[in-house]
Amino acid sequence: MRYDDAFANAKYIINGANFPHRWTEAAMAFRAACGDRARLGLTYGDAPAEWFDLFLPEGEPQGLAVFIHGGFWRAFGPRDFSHLASGAVDRGWACALPGYTLAPEARISQITRQMARALPRIADQVAGPIVLTGHSAGGHLAARLGNIGAPLDPDITARLRRIVPISPLSVLSPLIETGMNADLRLDRAEARSESPALLPRRPGVKAHVWVGGAERPAFLDQARRLGNAWTCPVTIDPGRHHFDVIEGLESPETPLMRALLG
Repeated sequence: MRYDDAFANAKYIINGANFPHRWTEAAMAFRAACGDRARLGLTYGDAPAEWFDLFLPEGEPQGLAVFIHGGFWRAFGPRDFSHLASGAVDRGWACALPGYTLAPEARISQITRQMARALPRIADQVAGPIVLTGHSAGGHLAARLGNIGAPLDPDITARLRRIVPISPLSVLSPLIETGMNADLRLDRAEARSESPALLPRRPGVKAHVWVGGAERPAFLDQARRLGNAWTCPVTIDPGRHHFDVIEGLESPETPLMRALLG
């Protein structure tokens, strides 16, 4: 298909195929280290994938960070990325990682609605401001929730302070011309209605787009298009590729964490 290679990542990253195993091991170790500060498998709906894990800091949380995982809406789950909560937790924030139904069982518009339904249930657990982030397809979902017209509960919009999409998919029409669309089932109408860069940002919600400097050109373009459309900063993280650009979430005082939490 025309755009298959444009969105291929692993074959352009040295030892790219090893990253999922590394993520899983780091995630398991983090969950074990959290002990009773990990609240695992909390539900927000009746579907099998409608659950989230919540990690709490020592003491009263300063607020709530939510990380939405990637995988082109077709792969992975929250527990592949538990360790990415560590930077927020070390800063005194709670961090939640929600699951969602993967394609082809769900379309992207359905997944967007799942994330919108998840946020009130997650927010019930922690008081204070909310910040959203996500990577790749999760970056798309975080950004999509920042659009005017996204189906967010008014109580959530009142608490939502900042969105930091990491390597987001922001204009979805090129994905129609990829092999993965056999699972995504995108048509032109859904691609437009689910493209964050084609829809205005919600007033009062700050945004900062993050992308690796060594990523595929298509991901750099997608990040810039969102930043231009939303008139918000775009940081191109030098030397970072699509799989290691998220590592800044693991430590409390990285530039990425400062962009997310201030």
